[in-house]
Amino acid sequence: MPPIRPPDAAPTVIRPASPADAEELIALLVRLDEETPFMMYDPGERSTDAEPMRGRLLAIEGADNQVLLLAEEAGRVVGFLAALGGSCRRTRHRALVALGVRQARARRGVATRLLREAEQWAARVGVNRLELTVMTHNEPAIALYRKLGYQQEGVRRRSMWVEERWVDELTMARLLPIG
Repeated sequence: MPPIRPPDAAPTVIRPASPADAEELIALLVRLDEETPFMMYDPGERSTDAEPMRGRLLAIEGADNQVLLLAEEAGRVVGFLAALGGSCRRTRHRALVALGVRQARARRGVATRLLREAEQWAARVGVNRLELTVMTHNEPAIALYRKLGYQQEGVRRRSMWVEERWVDELTMARLLPIG
């Protein structure tokens, strides 16, 4: 059953990012760094220079096995999913997934919508393995990934230094039909 949304809530639109989204994407990433310890960067550590981000978005846009999706509500970006495919023939079929959703929109189906859209994109472009890492104490994310068919493949011990302590990460993957 889909999450119940108040009647006045704006619908969530999932769309590919373009280089024109660089500033808004950076603002989202900086906000996520501040809101949650589950992102890669500590607050203040991320570059806020839009030009390199525009270049990365242009490169993703030009790659046939990469995508960066944005979740928008009422014209504001509230989440993202990056799926970055391998660069050589042996790894072109797989994509590394990174995902973030604003805390105010957590547990309202935004991450699920982004992941489902990524699966549809993957099927269209011939990617049949979506893989990710998740901190072992990020129980809501792990539960979501498992619900959507991701399986744990391993543990990266002492993989990150977060809030003055070592954190392990799970490696997880979802194998999609080959076809």
